[in-house]
Parts: sequence; C-alpha cells; structure tokens
Amino acid sequence: MIAIKSEKDLIARQKFGTFFGVTQETFDRVWQQLQQPQGNGVAYISMEIGADPDVFHPVQDVLEANEITGSDDPLADAFIEKYLHGPRKIPNYSGGLGVLAGDTLKSFADMHIPVLAVSLMYREGYFSQFVDSKVGQIDQATYWQPEKTPTLFQLHAPDNPDTPLEIAVPFFNERDEPEEIMAQVWMKMEISEDLDYFVPEFLIDYAIPSAPAWIREAAEQLYNAKTTLMKANQRRMLGSCVLPLMESMGFTARTIHLNEQHGVIVTLHLILRELQQRLGKDYAARMQDQDIMQAVETVAKRIVYTIHTPVKAGHDRFPRSMYNGISHRVCRRILDLLAREDDSAGEYNFTALAMRVNRAVNSVSRLHRDVTRRQFPRFADKITAITNGVHHRTWISDNRAGVFDSCPQLVGWRHDPGIFAVLSAQSPEITAALGRAWQQDNRILIDYINRMLKMHRNQMLTTWIDPPNYLSRLAEATDLETGVFTLGFARRFSTYKRADLIFDDIDALADILLRKQQKVNFVFAGKAHPADEPGKIVLKQVIDIQEELYKKSKGLAKLVFIPGYDMSIAKMMVAGVHAWLNSPKRPLEASGTSGMKAAMNGTPNISVMDGWWVEGYHKGLTGWKFGYEGPVAEASLSEDADSLLYAEDSLSFYKQLPVVLDLFYDRPREYLQIAVNNLRLNVPIFNTHRMAAEYVARYDLQLDGQTRERITGFQQLYQSNLSGE
Repeated sequence: MIAIKSEKDLIARQKFGTFFGVTQETFDRVWQQLQQPQGNGVAYISMEIGADPDVFHPVQDVLEANEITGSDDPLADAFIEKYLHGPRKIPNYSGGLGVLAGDTLKSFADMHIPVLAVSLMYREGYFSQFVDSKVGQIDQATYWQPEKTPTLFQLHAPDNPDTPLEIAVPFFNERDEPEEIMAQVWMKMEISEDLDYFVPEFLIDYAIPSAPAWIREAAEQLYNAKTTLMKANQRRMLGSCVLPLMESMGFTARTIHLNEQHGVIVTLHLILRELQQRLGKDYAARMQDQDIMQAVETVAKRIVYTIHTPVKAGHDRFPRSMYNGISHRVCRRILDLLAREDDSAGEYNFTALAMRVNRAVNSVSRLHRDVTRRQFPRFADKITAITNGVHHRTWISDNRAGVFDSCPQLVGWRHDPGIFAVLSAQSPEITAALGRAWQQDNRILIDYINRMLKMHRNQMLTTWIDPPNYLSRLAEATDLETGVFTLGFARRFSTYKRADLIFDDIDALADILLRKQQKVNFVFAGKAHPADEPGKIVLKQVIDIQEELYKKSKGLAKLVFIPGYDMSIAKMMVAGVHAWLNSPKRPLEASGTSGMKAAMNGTPNISVMDGWWVEGYHKGLTGWKFGYEGPVAEASLSEDADSLLYAEDSLSFYKQLPVVLDLFYDRPREYLQIAVNNLRLNVPIFNTHRMAAEYVARYDLQLDGQTRERITGFQQLYQSNLSGE
C-alpha cells in the first residue's frame, strides 16, 4: 500500500474529466500506453462486469490507512466523501460471467497490462430480488446512482466540461444506410492495490433523451430482453460501440478480447471496414465471397474469444428473417457465410460467428475444452483451455488475510498468490490461526443470517411479503448457531445447476442426521433469470422444503435462503461456511468460480466432478466429490428434466455426507488440514493473476522487462491446456 503526502496527490486531470484514485503521473502513463501508435494494448469486451467497491476498495483502504477523512480542497473533499460514504454497488452484473470479468480487470491492473474494457451502462442494473415463501422470486428494477458511486466517472466533452461526452454509434438497417445513435460514456477505474496502475472500464450509456425508444428500452436492464429483437439490439449496442469509443479516446489496441460472444458484432464492423479499404466505397457492388473471406482472415488476427458455457441458452441465435430488418445486405451476406449452421438454417448462430472469426479461442476449464470440442468439432483443433480464476485479494476475507499477513512463509502473498505453494502439507504455523479466523468468519455469517431472520419476522407485521424462511415464523430460539457444520450454495438458479439436488430424498437426508445426531446449517442464495421460469420453480422448491426438512430432522437441519445475492453476500458466504456445494449435471458446468472463491479461504468443496473441480480436487486432498463421473463423450448435454440424474447423484451425495460430518465434528484437525491443502494447492492455480498471464501469452504485447518477468512467473504456476480428461 502506498503512502501519500496529500489527498490531492490522488487527483488526476485530463481533457475528458477529473479523476480520483491515482496520481497524475500514473494516469498519464496508462493513457499514453493505450494510445501507442503500434497498438500495444487490448480491448476487453463484456456484456457485464461485476466489481462492486464494497468487496475490493484499494483507494478507500489508502484513505483509511492515512487517516484521511476530509480535505480543505473542496474537490478532494467531495471525492473523499464519495469513497468513504458513497453507494457501494454497481449492479451491472448478473453472476459469474460478470464477476469473472471484474476479477480479470483487477488482475490486469495489478500486473500493469495495458487493457481497456468496454461494457454497457444499465440504468436499472440487473434486477433486485425479493423472495416470498408463497410466491417465490419477485423481480424488481434496481435503481442506483452512478453519479454518487466511487470509482465511476462520467466523461465530458473535451471542449466543454459542463457537457457529457457523446459518441456516435452506427446501427445498420434494412435500407443499407447506417443510423447514428448518440451515447454517453462513463468510466470505471479498476485500480491496482498499490494505486500505481489502473484499467479504464468504459460503460456506454444509451439511455439518453436523444436516443430512439427502441434503444432506450434495450438499455434499461441487463439481460431483460422482453423480445428476441430487444435481445439482438442489446448485443448490437455492445459490439457497435467498440470502435467509435476507441477512436474518440484515441486508443489503438490491436487485440480485441471477446468475453463471450455477446459483443461479436464488432467483427462485422471490422470486416466492413476492411472490405471498404480493399475495394473502395462501392465495395458492396464489387465484392465476391472470396473478398469477404480474405477480410475475415485479416480481422480474425485481432480477435481473442473466450467461450463460457456448453448450455444452449448461452449461445445467441437469432432468426434470419428478423435480422433482415436490422442489418444491410452486406452484413447479411457475411452472416450467411459465417453464422449459419446446417442444423439451424433459419437462424444466425453468433457463437458460430465468434468461433470462425478469431486467432485464438479458449474454454474456461480442461473439461469444458473437451465438451466444447465435442460441440464444435469443426473448430476442435484450435479450441484450447484457459481455466478460470478469481481475484484472490477480492475474495479472501479480512480475517483470513490477517492470518496470511502474519505468516512469515507468506510474505508477499497479496501481490503473488503463487506464494501459497510454499506451505507444507502440515503447516502448523498457520493451522491454528486459520481455524480461529474461520470461526470468526462463521460467526459473521451466522450473525448476518440471524439478523435477517429477525428482520423478516418484523416484516410479516409491516409488509405484504411473507418471509422466505421457515425459521422466521418460529421462535428466536431456532436461530442458527455458530460452530454447526454449515454447507453453502450460491449461484444462478438454472435447472442444470440442480440447486435442489441434495433435497431429492428428504427422508434419507434427515435419517443421516438423526442417526448421527449431528446438526447442519444449509445456507442457500442466488437468483433465477427473470425469464427463466423453470429456474424460478427450482428456487421455489428450495423454499418449500424448509419446513419438511426441519421437522423430519427434528430441528437438526436448518435450511436458510438469503435473498438479494450479490458480491458482498458471496464473499461473506465463501469464508463463513465450512464447505461449498456445487451440484450441476456433469458436464454442463463450464467452470464454477464460486468454488474457487471458497478455496481462496481454504474452504473445502463438495462437488460433482465438473468444471474447475476436475482440476482442483487433487485426489481428495482439498475436498470431496460425488455424482456421475463418466466420460464426456458418453455424457448427455440435455437439460431436460428426465435427463438430470437427480436420483443417482443425490444418492451419491448421501453416501458422502456422513464422511464429511464425521471428519468435521470428530477430527477437526484433519478437517483443517484439508483447508490448508486448499491454500497450498488451489490458491496458486485458481487465481486471475495466473489466468490473465495465460491470456497475455495470446495478446502479443510488448512489455517492459519487469512486467514481462512478473507475467512469466505467473504463467509458470499452471498450464491450463495440458491434457486432461
């Protein structure tokens, strides 16, 4: 952490605005790197980016460490007030994809990699979740205040500080003439922990009065596409703004990294530019298919593409008939060549488009690589693996961080997560302290839940919402207890993730606890997409079984649902539970970063052998496995209810649970050993520093010697693309 002479040192000015958090020298250095004529930078494109300032806040940390609470400079004082007391949420993410993007950008900042990011501003964010025991999930718009949120700045016109910066974004239509839509620009700064570098993250705000109604409606809320046309327009809004934004900022990045295919429309704009450059303004009349493919070959050299899911709903498909009305004939001709699949001739498949137009494509785990090759056999030779990670400084709890700070073996862990590999298998110097920190984190979680249950009891008297927890309707004596084995589950409620799997046979589950007279807290959280009715049904089923489970186990099992899942709740859960549950149908979970966040704290996983856990299981040293484990080539990728293997995989879980409980209650030292194993085996692998370093190897960047050496060190921690299953 840097020491600053004055809070005024953290103010930087530039023609697009005044910013807070880094010195003027740092700001200018980063900006100039992104404007180098040789294009030595990366544009990272993601539909959602999650990086709430309440879970990682380096600027606030520096202010507090230097006891800076105000300033005699009005501008600095306003910034300090915002950073110390402003809103702590930027709800522009729905789940793992967006949080991964935020973690990735933080690591790029920590590692001093010249990257800019592009996403959209959603004035209603992602939906806010209320849960009623009778109705289930209730969706409501999220209203937030970007103007008051720290790390976020609205850019202004270079020649007029009182006027917001606007960029002109071209949208093509059936008349072959682009329609220019104006959009405003916000910049979020992902600042390194030492405040010596940052990644600018640009949020394009289309919801301005001059925009047409169809644009404003699509810009309101992340993924809330009421129609297929609106969904397509959201994707167009992301992909079409990339080049105009970069040109308005003077950025020159050669490489464009698509974090999923949502922004793949940028490739169409690049192809059109390449055709015009090759053939002239009348390219539409002159071009042949071979001209298009030559342009594609040139554009592909700029594109790196990460695919995140094998699930069908994660791959955008749009009817050709609909796209005729929102694209000109050259675009349609390109899409006919690149985005049509034999099994869906009436649709454009944008995942297929992204698969074709890139110089590198990667999955997000070794197992996911094998699944993706099976799904896209035409591209199997170029599909490789870069296993996901998480930003270790974001997800390690303050209590755990204090333990690591005091451990002589772990000096430098904040900057280098690979250091955890030096821990020995026993590590007595850290085991006891880790156990105490775990108890503190468990108490924080349990206290939060009990306050929530009390609040829900009071809500029954003051609102129409019937609380989502059975325990709220009982006496306070039924609150959760600390020290009771606590199993956590939190993620998007999609049917293939099978949130209700372990409750498939409540009699069998209750019988395990009754025979052993062992208590268990089941703590669940997560959201179902507003349009995912089957996912909402699964969530409602989890709510509905609480009473039955409690009564059949004679109070030994307490199941609690925490509404409003976000990054701060996630951080509290992964550190406060005693084990993390992941129960998808194998092999549909591409990665599963929530389990990595638990491992960052030493928390063991109990998981199906899917996604990252195939690599993180380490023959049982770091947790437990259950469920189907057959070859990918023979596995069904169907999400139909009849193919989800509930009976088989829940039975496997019931066989494993007594083993876990006996170890936790009867041999706590051995249980702590599993936690230490997670630190030494999994922290060095499943962090975004290592992951980002693997991406840098594909970016073809020219880096200074110190940065290059640091990157090489992280690349040596793990090689994702080694042969797996």
